[in-house]
Amino acid sequence: MEKNVGGYDRIARAVLGPVLIIVGAATLAGFLTIAAGTLGLVVAVAALLVGAVLATTAITQKCPLNDLLGFNTYKGAKTTETESAGKPRAQ
Repeated sequence: MEKNVGGYDRIARAVLGPVLIIVGAATLAGFLTIAAGTLGLVVAVAALLVGAVLATTAITQKCPLNDLLGFNTYKGAKTTETESAGKPRAQ
């Protein structure tokens, strides 16, 4: 899979992901109350999972959902067939 996460998309994921991880972990540890009972547990686990996915996609710059929907915010150099075949690129 090619990189498809970059620019502001990557920055937003890199900021929001860890924040959601912290909120989810703090809620599960009892330091923060989002909602009472089972709903609070479900929201905390969801925040933890979504935060982990966002942080991972920010680091790897690859998002399967972006690929599925056809979004590409990565503006890096594209590889051509000759580059991927192991031939050096002229500069």
